[in-house]
Amino acid sequence: MTDDLAPVPMDQRKWGTWSMAALWISMSACVPTYMAGSSLIDGGMNWWQATFTILLANTIVLVPMVLNAHAGTKYGIPFPVLCRASFGTLGSNIPALMRAVVACGWFGIQTWIGGMAIYKISAVFVPDFAAWPPLPVLGISASELACFLLFWLINMVFVIKGIDSIRLLLLIKAPLLIALGLLLLWWAVDEAGGWGPVLSSHSACEQGQPKAGQFASFFAPALTGMIGFWATLSLNIPDFSRYATSQRAQVVGQALGLPTTMGLYSFIGIAVTSATVVIYGKAIWDPVDLLSGFTHPALLLVAMVALCVATLATNLAANVVSPANDFANLAPSRVSFKTGGIITGFIGIAIMPWKLIADPSGYIFVWLVGYSALLGPVGGILICDYFVVRRRQLNVADLYRDQGEYRYSNGFSFVAIAALVAGILPSVPGFLATVGAIDKDSITSVWHTIYGYAWFVGFGGSFLIYWALKCLAKRPTP
Repeated sequence: MTDDLAPVPMDQRKWGTWSMAALWISMSACVPTYMAGSSLIDGGMNWWQATFTILLANTIVLVPMVLNAHAGTKYGIPFPVLCRASFGTLGSNIPALMRAVVACGWFGIQTWIGGMAIYKISAVFVPDFAAWPPLPVLGISASELACFLLFWLINMVFVIKGIDSIRLLLLIKAPLLIALGLLLLWWAVDEAGGWGPVLSSHSACEQGQPKAGQFASFFAPALTGMIGFWATLSLNIPDFSRYATSQRAQVVGQALGLPTTMGLYSFIGIAVTSATVVIYGKAIWDPVDLLSGFTHPALLLVAMVALCVATLATNLAANVVSPANDFANLAPSRVSFKTGGIITGFIGIAIMPWKLIADPSGYIFVWLVGYSALLGPVGGILICDYFVVRRRQLNVADLYRDQGEYRYSNGFSFVAIAALVAGILPSVPGFLATVGAIDKDSITSVWHTIYGYAWFVGFGGSFLIYWALKCLAKRPTP
């Protein structure tokens, strides 16, 4: 057992209500949150439909967030260790690695956003730099790749120095990015001619509009995608809640910090993107693209530097801590937190994140909905095991023993693995059709609908199947 995975003693748990709220304010005020709202406008919603969708999604995901946080606060254990209770001492690596790979994808996305900010700044002051030729296979230019790798290196420096080195960044990034967002909102509303034109924009799904009658088919996957946005943290929230002073602190703190900040910052993205429709005649959903259109070099420089600093802090807090712990869980004696962070960085490059956010449709339907189909079932199993099967009672000592009660069959719980597979499988046909691996017309509409509700189907299905299999396993043999 390493110190990174050991239970946090009570005298070291100092996160009160406002610390937990500040955690969410800091993590939610980020460019992907802005893009989550703006992508719904690009997809055809109007401002109030998009705002409602995001508020509903974050209210829903708050429930598993608070429930999974309970074990972290009560026992001081991180997410990979909690997984051992349901998946086994070795089987816990399955959900931990699934969560880690998704975090690597988010790490790559945030790094790409920061790199593009550097690229846009460079293009203004050194125009020839932006003219570097595109690279085969990668689909981006050599200059874009150079800026991406530069921002990646900056992230790795902080990882090597340790997570304590980002405290100052976390203190300044939330107000910095909120200020930048509010300034961008002020500019957009002013350019659009006031709030009237911005808030009176029609939904593209209304009668007579380009996507008439398509609202219902877009709402389901959009809601699932917005839930999927924080489906990652709803699993590994014990990594943070183990530092909470009490259950009340983690519950109230999360309830105050998550829905409110997500609602506010996504609304900025929603309103600004609605304004771009009025100003430019089309929706510009990427804030980096929008900011790069500013003609004043000093204004552009300040905006992009602020965006880089805020993105760096978010990336390290939200996308390094958890996968680093997950990779450390693989081989605690060999993989430290820093080593896990470096592994995260290299996988973040290999995923080619620029392809994940190339367009808002792929961002929602492929990335957000796709990984929610994987993580929803994990959440269902963890919550069922901890609250229903074990009634919040864990043998902490055995969670760290190879031969304890959580060893199951050579370290694997086949009940949990079976429930996980059963929860994922219904979404596979819809996912394959969405990414073009199979013809969309080769499957019935039922599979497309199931994929649109992937998180709900996976969470509920795995919850019930795990419960049923556990009940069967307890029945005496005749």
